[in-house]
Amino acid sequence: MTGVGGQGTLTATTLLAKIALDRGLEVVSGEVHGMAQRGGVVESALLIGWRSPRIAFGEADLLLGFEPLETLRALPYLVPGGRVFSSSESLPPIGVALKKELYPDLDELQAKIRTVAEDALFLPCQSLGSEAGSLQSGNSALLGAACAAGVFPFGMEALETGIIKHLPARIADANLKAARLGSKYPA
Repeated sequence: MTGVGGQGTLTATTLLAKIALDRGLEVVSGEVHGMAQRGGVVESALLIGWRSPRIAFGEADLLLGFEPLETLRALPYLVPGGRVFSSSESLPPIGVALKKELYPDLDELQAKIRTVAEDALFLPCQSLGSEAGSLQSGNSALLGAACAAGVFPFGMEALETGIIKHLPARIADANLKAARLGSKYPA
């Protein structure tokens, strides 16, 4: 999983790990790059059914990207023909905000991702989060899309149960709504 600080990348990783544990699955999760300050790059890994503490380039079956440019940057982790679920809405990383880097055209960025991924779904996570009542719940929209597509060894029911069980009550409703909105995106 990849995004920028403040998007909930680590919260999403922890939530999925807890859901996998609730289902009796072996799981390892952790940060690949150290947690960045708000606006900096955040990468984390979730390995279900593996005992390795990390994942190397070319080993990820699935890439979840909460920010499109960071999705592109994390593409080396994906196995050829792997699956990508990514936000289609940018939240420019710190290098772009500081004008040290240029943000690529979103159509060009999506085309590059599709050259490696067998299947890539892009959805407006920030907008779905806002529609659900909290911009930060956009990460749950992405999780809902992935769960509905059947990429995890659990589905939407487990995600919904996990959100209620593992997220603070004050944010659970918005995250449930966002997950359900995201679940409508897979074809």
